[in-house]
Amino acid sequence: MINKTLFLTYVYLFIYILLSSGVILYNKWVLSPKYFNFPFPITLTMIHMGFSGVVAFFLVRVFKVVSPVKMTFEIYATCVVPISAFFASSLWFGNTAYLHISVAFIQMLKALMPVATFLMAVLCGTDKARCDVFLNMLLVSVGVVVSSYGEIHFNIVGTVYQVTGIFAEALRLVLTQVLLQKKGLTLNPITSLYYIAPCSFVFLFVPWYLLEKPVMEVSQIQFNFWTFFSNAICALALNFSIFLVIGRTGAVTIRVAGVLKDWILIALSTVIFPESTITGLNIIGYAIALCGVVMYNYIKVKDVRASQLPIESIPDRITKDWKFEKKSSDIYVPDNISDNEGSSGGNGTASDINIDEEAPLIPSRLSHIGRTQLSNHAIGK
Repeated sequence: MINKTLFLTYVYLFIYILLSSGVILYNKWVLSPKYFNFPFPITLTMIHMGFSGVVAFFLVRVFKVVSPVKMTFEIYATCVVPISAFFASSLWFGNTAYLHISVAFIQMLKALMPVATFLMAVLCGTDKARCDVFLNMLLVSVGVVVSSYGEIHFNIVGTVYQVTGIFAEALRLVLTQVLLQKKGLTLNPITSLYYIAPCSFVFLFVPWYLLEKPVMEVSQIQFNFWTFFSNAICALALNFSIFLVIGRTGAVTIRVAGVLKDWILIALSTVIFPESTITGLNIIGYAIALCGVVMYNYIKVKDVRASQLPIESIPDRITKDWKFEKKSSDIYVPDNISDNEGSSGGNGTASDINIDEEAPLIPSRLSHIGRTQLSNHAIGK
């Protein structure tokens, strides 16, 4: 008879993979001129931000599910505003890429996320340049280049949009660590939505007004309330599904689930969108990049475990690195449960973060074989 806790963990992982894949495919279907034909990525992202902000407002202020953090004007101006700006940029560029390149190729390009995050962390001084990590990043980059070379419908505009969005998201992750940790501020998914979503909505309004509003006024727009409402619901649900997953598993499980999700998504996209053709060179390049990502994850997990174990116990535990048992310290503790941990901020670096690009509004402090940081993507991408 299967253990109930283990069963629930698998259920949460299944829901996470299902929602993450569903949100990406749903957004592609909505934006693609060949299907729903709503080629306005900024508008779609603003709908997500507005919906999430309203839901978070009701949860915080009306139903009081969680308490708001102590947010001063100085913290909001110096922390939330710049983080929201890069968050809005990553969503804008990432969603625009759907208009030009396939879902499968986008997932392959997303293998660059560890490279971008590591580079931004080194530039901002939150991580150190290391030869072993650099070689892994080089391997990932070579794999992405090979995969791009093998792309039949390669589009330079879509590729630039996607890569720019990846680097914007990487910079947001680093800023989250640098700015919020120094202020001792910890945000859970609901409070993240409450503070960041409205601000991101405002930032998106400017490019929307200049780029999409004039076009929307002279074109026939297909707008279906239930389509956009269900799309926003899925994006919001993904954020909370990841919150449930990280409360029950460690970083290794999340990383493995993320890799599995990418492979499933690439396969599904070729079935749902027949124009998405995968070549042998695509697969070879992505496999090379994936090897680099897996090796990078292994190095970072070993670093985190070594930093948390007493020095004298390291030799005994090295032989057991393959076995990651869940401890009580692996569970994320929201602000409103433990005030004592509100300023601890975790001991990982931004380059340690395993990010689901579709759920960027995940709390800045949660499980990572102990305590480290993870951010989120479902919203908007």
